[in-house]
Amino acid sequence: MSKFSYQAFNDSGKLVSGTIDADSDTMANNLILARGLIPSKVKKEKQVAVKGRELSLTELLTPIKTRDKILMTKQLRTMLKVGVPMIKMLQILEDQTEHVRLRNVISSISKHITEGSKIHEAFAKHPTVFPPLYCAALQAGEASGSLSEVLDRLIYIMEHEHKIRGDIRAALQYPIFVMAFLTVAFFFLLIFVIPKFVHVFKSAKIKLPMPTQMCILLYEFWHSYWYLAIAGAAGTFAAIGIYLKTENGKYVRDTILLKLPLVGELLIKTAMSRFASIFSILQYSGVQILESFKIIANAIGNKAVSREFDRIREQIEKGSSISAPLKAAKYFTPMVVNMIAIGEKTEKLDEMLSDVAQHYDAEVEYAMKTLSEYIGPVLTICMAAIVGFFALAIMMPMWDLAQIPK
Repeated sequence: MSKFSYQAFNDSGKLVSGTIDADSDTMANNLILARGLIPSKVKKEKQVAVKGRELSLTELLTPIKTRDKILMTKQLRTMLKVGVPMIKMLQILEDQTEHVRLRNVISSISKHITEGSKIHEAFAKHPTVFPPLYCAALQAGEASGSLSEVLDRLIYIMEHEHKIRGDIRAALQYPIFVMAFLTVAFFFLLIFVIPKFVHVFKSAKIKLPMPTQMCILLYEFWHSYWYLAIAGAAGTFAAIGIYLKTENGKYVRDTILLKLPLVGELLIKTAMSRFASIFSILQYSGVQILESFKIIANAIGNKAVSREFDRIREQIEKGSSISAPLKAAKYFTPMVVNMIAIGEKTEKLDEMLSDVAQHYDAEVEYAMKTLSEYIGPVLTICMAAIVGFFALAIMMPMWDLAQIPK
């Protein structure tokens, strides 16, 4: 059976659209007619095989969002606590999950476990859906026999990070909108306003002020070489985009971001919160220190901080304690180093890390609030600078022209 997309007219003559499963075009048209609709356009959607099942191209491209994975993990934890067998749990999840791609993934996981794979191995076969931290937590929970408790901590991390990402997106919406508006305003003034004054200013026998000269040069360059400007800008953005996808590009980008005022502080606190949360769950689950740092380096989400973890792991391999190389590394605050040192001495490292994570969770929220408070004034200054620049470029020579004796 295939999936067909359609457009049809309802009883009121309104054009509606949707999808329907059918074996052929004829069957699809008949089913649409059976719904009381008059078919206008019926088209078979492309099918792509995935893990032994077929998904439409639309379904295949639908992303599996974090909230979908959180809900699935909560359901998994709840059924574990009441003692439902793993295969039965996955069958229930497959039946209850509305997201088509995730349902397909769950079906694949169930198949792998039935064939003899361990739970974490089956989940690890889908790295684009379940990151290394998720699979490592499952592995540790399996080994220690405390999978439901591990999932509790994993859910907390996932929910907290989802909230932080949502807060960051919300905080960036306003500045992105304003910057887009400023860009449009800049080119509007340059292309449509300045030309009306260029000929007047050039014919006047007065010395033009610097803002006016700059505007005229920008306008003449744009008027003569606009295609080169567009091609150059597109090429520059493409080259930067390609470079930022490389390992070195990501490292350079993250290093620069960590040095920015306010933004760098927020990113460092976010990294410390993520580090403490992940390290806590791995220690609670009994994962070895070296393996923990390898997982953290891949899951921290910042290449500059990640390279510090690689250096720390090298020092620990040589027999060092955890706190000593942390103290010498970049980005790690004294509080993090001291709490880990105390945790090592008292053999309660996971509890100390949990406290550190909670502290930095609050610090991240405060840093987000501070950053949001500064964004408004900074954008206002930028807007005033652009508008003021063009105002000076136009009004200053107009004032000089008014002073010329008639």
